[in-house]
Amino acid sequence: MLKHPDYNSPAELKQVLDINGFSMQKKFGQNFLINADARKRLVDSLDVEDNMPVWEIGPGLGAMTNELLERNVNLTVFEIDRGFVSLISQFFEAYSQKGSFEIVEGDVLKNWKKQYEKAGVPQRLFGNLPYNIAAAIIADTIENDVRFEKCVFTVQKEVAMRMTALPGSEDYSSFSVLCQWAYKTSSIMDLAGGNFWPKPNVDSRSVVMTKNPDYPGCKSPQEFIKMQRALFSSRRKTVRNNLCGYLHNNDKAIEYLDKAGIDKMKRAEVLSIPEMLRLSDVIYEGKKCQ
Repeated sequence: MLKHPDYNSPAELKQVLDINGFSMQKKFGQNFLINADARKRLVDSLDVEDNMPVWEIGPGLGAMTNELLERNVNLTVFEIDRGFVSLISQFFEAYSQKGSFEIVEGDVLKNWKKQYEKAGVPQRLFGNLPYNIAAAIIADTIENDVRFEKCVFTVQKEVAMRMTALPGSEDYSSFSVLCQWAYKTSSIMDLAGGNFWPKPNVDSRSVVMTKNPDYPGCKSPQEFIKMQRALFSSRRKTVRNNLCGYLHNNDKAIEYLDKAGIDKMKRAEVLSIPEMLRLSDVIYEGKKCQ
């Protein structure tokens, strides 16, 4: 079994990469968290227990993987970089032999559903997510009606601000609605670029998402997801104009807004999630009658 490097040492991390002829792939958003206290705080926030099934997205060289496995979880990691897959399979071979560690190689957006069908939904989801696909990964699971008991993500700060934004704020978006509909979402901490190697050009923020016990239902989740995305399609336009574009019918847009009790001259950025759910139900019922 190959010994893993000191995850707090950029020099050791670089040495591992150099020895194996690997280079950091910017397209995968690869940056390693070299702050031990931050790593511990993140895993503490995940609140794991012995033998708990956990998924980790983008383990890299295994800094967070090591923290998680030391908490005696049953860990499945999704890694797209073949070089990293080769190394972490050696670093954590003992855990693999015990049956508590599994690697799924490839793009998580293409592979997570197969793993879900094979093993079910784990209780925890963790990731220092690639900045360029963070929103896509989170949205994909929610849109497929898969929710985890708790998620901890470190993402680009601007993405995190959208995840926790409230109605009426500049950052409130379709993604905000999606996250907060399914989860209670809050910030854990900010992480400046110096906490990572290589140092990224952006700051990061860690976010905890806890499954919403008061998950507000609707008559058609698919209708709600499509509709709320359409309402934010042009922020300068009113909900009537955006809804008209979605329905291809101005009269129906006005009728549905009136039935839902929503001012047609408002913009989506000021609508609450309950208002959007109400409108979605009205539209769903209206389409059934057509």
